[in-house]
Amino acid sequence: MVLPLKPQDWRGEIDYRALDNRVQAMMRDRSMTGLAVAVVEDGRLSFVKGYGVTMPDEGEAVGPDTVFRWASLSKTIAGSLSARLAQDGAFSLNDPLGKFDTSLRLPAGAQATLTIEQLLSQRTGLPRNAYDGWLEGGRAPKMIRQALGDVPPQCPPATCHTYQNVAFDTIREIVETATRRPYAEEARQRLFLPLGMSSATIGMTELSDARHWARPTRYGRRLTLAEAYYLTPAAAGVNSNIVDLARWMQAQMGLAPAVLPANVLEEIQRPRVNTGKPYGNSPLGRTLEKPGYGLAMRSFGYQGHRLAGHSGAVDGYRATMMFDPARKTGVVMLWNSESSLPFKLQAEVFDLYYHLPFNDWLELGKGQAQLDP
Repeated sequence: MVLPLKPQDWRGEIDYRALDNRVQAMMRDRSMTGLAVAVVEDGRLSFVKGYGVTMPDEGEAVGPDTVFRWASLSKTIAGSLSARLAQDGAFSLNDPLGKFDTSLRLPAGAQATLTIEQLLSQRTGLPRNAYDGWLEGGRAPKMIRQALGDVPPQCPPATCHTYQNVAFDTIREIVETATRRPYAEEARQRLFLPLGMSSATIGMTELSDARHWARPTRYGRRLTLAEAYYLTPAAAGVNSNIVDLARWMQAQMGLAPAVLPANVLEEIQRPRVNTGKPYGNSPLGRTLEKPGYGLAMRSFGYQGHRLAGHSGAVDGYRATMMFDPARKTGVVMLWNSESSLPFKLQAEVFDLYYHLPFNDWLELGKGQAQLDP
């Protein structure tokens, strides 16, 4: 595949030179270190470019082959893998977790009746991000899951959306029980290999073993690569370069029906529960309408269009994917800092595609509030 790396290769409805200028301006903000961007327009990979460096000072330039962490964007792999396994008869999305003897315990024994579909759509009833601090403090995920039964619930199971990491990773145990293969191998065989995602891996060592990989940073200071969320691989364990993330987005657009057929995509992307506003009470968050959550896939309305996607955030890294399934157009970004600016840039990409009047979503130089993806 010939990548659209140069201006003469950038063709489509989007003014890619204008987009490139906006990204370059964004990269001058001190919160940014390195960034990779890809745009798929009308199903075709139309723009790929790296900006900045893989680490402060001595880092190499970010390119299309630079590997980053997906963070919680990894959940889309878990949701899609589960939907595909359900179609293939490995289990039913309506199966209760109790059928699989997982390590998860929920208040009042609700793990016996909570379904796979409810787990993937983040309806455990637990308080948001339950015991993430324990995971960051070095406790084992299975031990944490066993302790969740003692946590006062935020709502009855299956009745509200409360975002989880440790509990969500229970899907890894279910996949491994049903397939008798490690989760990472199942993802590789069923998704990464058939989609040609040759850089995609799961695990911390797999990131640091990559020939070109971006180190985690915060405001120009290098951070230590942390293992914690890699211990919940279904929630936050995937790595890849930007081209392979674009391939993943194309598959979510229906362009790889042998891997993710239309009926499976409908299961994945159909919202099962309403959520709070992604990106909080920011101008972008206030603009996104009717936010919902499917099988580890967000959806919302923007300027009369339905968009889908997911974002991710761990120490020193951010990731995002946002696309219009009907138009088969979207943007993916990976960056090795904790800046919120690229989240805002997504709206500018869609404004360019929909030919909307310019809106300064980035607000460069006005002080940057952190957005919760």
